[in-house]
Amino acid sequence: MSHRPVETEIKLAVPDLRTARRLLRSAGFSVSRRRVFENNVIFDTPSLTLRRASTLLRLRQAGSLISLTYKGHPTVSRHKTREELELTVSDVAMMDAILERLGYCPVFRYEKYRTEYRQGRGAGMATLDETPVGLYLELEGSPRWIDRTARQLGFGEQDYITSSYARLYLDWCRKNRVKPSNMVFG
Repeated sequence: MSHRPVETEIKLAVPDLRTARRLLRSAGFSVSRRRVFENNVIFDTPSLTLRRASTLLRLRQAGSLISLTYKGHPTVSRHKTREELELTVSDVAMMDAILERLGYCPVFRYEKYRTEYRQGRGAGMATLDETPVGLYLELEGSPRWIDRTARQLGFGEQDYITSSYARLYLDWCRKNRVKPSNMVFG
């Protein structure tokens, strides 16, 4: 396989929905996919082989869309870049059963509401993620597009977050003295 699908992204913390939507509109973004609820389940071996390798296997249900995603070991500098292989699945329960038969088990579940935005025919995408631990804009595209867009939105490199939602959740739990489990809405 000569072409490796790669994602490059950052997250930016935003204080509230109104501010996030205003920033996106002022930078020329419009909704390309309406707000949808996502249920994400991370699978791993009982000995956490994937986590130790900094890779990920995720089964996501976003509205009626179901996808299975493998994310490779990240390279983190200002941005997080990693291989991303994804396919559409027709039956979440069947895919769950297949993964378990292969020796994988659910190790973490997280929920969020996601709205996707685009700037015309721009090369990147912005998403507004509403999570149980905060609101985040995620910028995905080339490093140059990400940096330019972050500046348009009023953010600098010091605002870039390259952590996963699992890491953000664990940090939130530690800060708020909450025992970690799954990042789900109450």
